[in-house]
Amino acid sequence: MIKNYISIARLDHWFKNIFVLPGILSGIILSSSYEFKLFYLIYYLFPVFCICIIMSANYTINEFLDANFDKMHPTKKYRPAALGLLNNNLVILQYIVLGFLGLLLSFYINFSFSFWSLILLIMGLLYNVKPFRTKDLPIIDILSESLNNPIRFILGWTIIIPNQLPPISFLLFYWMAGSFLMAIKRLAEYRTIDNKALLSTYRNSFKFYNDENLLLLSFFYAMLSIFSLTVIFLKYKI
Repeated sequence: MIKNYISIARLDHWFKNIFVLPGILSGIILSSSYEFKLFYLIYYLFPVFCICIIMSANYTINEFLDANFDKMHPTKKYRPAALGLLNNNLVILQYIVLGFLGLLLSFYINFSFSFWSLILLIMGLLYNVKPFRTKDLPIIDILSESLNNPIRFILGWTIIIPNQLPPISFLLFYWMAGSFLMAIKRLAEYRTIDNKALLSTYRNSFKFYNDENLLLLSFFYAMLSIFSLTVIFLKYKI
């Protein structure tokens, strides 16, 4: 029973928060006053842990609210929520505890870090909870989910430079690269399941998607990310 609740926190997805590290590194490189020391590496692990807890809160509410939709998916139908193995009250309690704990710990970093941690938590609600539920809106579902990537970058950046935002070119590159990966993920689902009626039942956005427009979206986001990366190379003479 406990294993089911741990599984919906998706600890195995914590590795995605490695996207925080380039934000930390960029802050160190571009800061004129920050002095890096090797033993600071331990200090960087704590904020990454805070982000992992907040993302686990988002994963918890995601699986809880997607239970009925996941039943239509060939592999996700075996998740604990889809199988009806979870107590709704305990899931909500788990979400509240994880979200509160993540935000509480984030205040020990700095105010900017805690603010963007809250934004990350809110993005999970916007993505999953009605009447917003951006995951059901074509194109918006890709952009809103991948927006977590630049937020992760900002979180890493605020550890080093809390009083200003990173350059827009960095954020746009991170966002569009993430959008490319999300579009490819949608395309992979579309081609793997190969049943538009079933996919539309699983997620409303698939009523709009097809093989061609998903492929075009993937190329579009890839080009935008390369454009942003080129701006970074030119501006900082890399």
